[in-house]
Amino acid sequence: MQNVNILIVGVGGQGSLLTSRVLGSLSSRLGYDVKVSEVHGMAQRGGSVVTHVRFGEKIYSPLIEEGKADIILAFEKMEGLRWLHYLKEDGMLIVNDQAIKPMPVVTGAAEYPDNILNRLNDAVSKVFVINALEMAKELGNIRVSNTVLLGVLAQNMDIEKQLWKDTLSGIVPKKTIEINLEAFERGYNIRV
Repeated sequence: MQNVNILIVGVGGQGSLLTSRVLGSLSSRLGYDVKVSEVHGMAQRGGSVVTHVRFGEKIYSPLIEEGKADIILAFEKMEGLRWLHYLKEDGMLIVNDQAIKPMPVVTGAAEYPDNILNRLNDAVSKVFVINALEMAKELGNIRVSNTVLLGVLAQNMDIEKQLWKDTLSGIVPKKTIEINLEAFERGYNIRV
């Protein structure tokens, strides 16, 4: 198997670390060598969070090189734009259509970029824009928007759906298994 490189980008509190744990555990269950590296930029205060997930026959470094990510899973659209240079030429971008303004924008020291989704669509041939936050709201818990995005990712990977669900159920808190599985199904069944 060829090595798979997935970059997860978002803002602190969006669940990107839980998502990386699911991916790492899933890859390990499949018997692959797995490396996960998390980079927190003031995550507790809404700062950028980036997680590198690499798996395959043998992985030597936990970090994805620029231009080598097979998939970028962006929990926030500006973060997707910010880390786009990591995506390989024929890579896939799954982006949550959500804007979370960073502190410099909130204080007026900077402006939130315009036309982010247009810029992403112009730069990448395989872009899937998902309103995961709205779907999570429909389910009654905005905290499962990450699981909606995980479902979208799962439908675009050649890994048995039940294994995803079993892995997810083993990682999320027991009291949230049902809603997380519902969110996963929502994402998995989106026609992108």
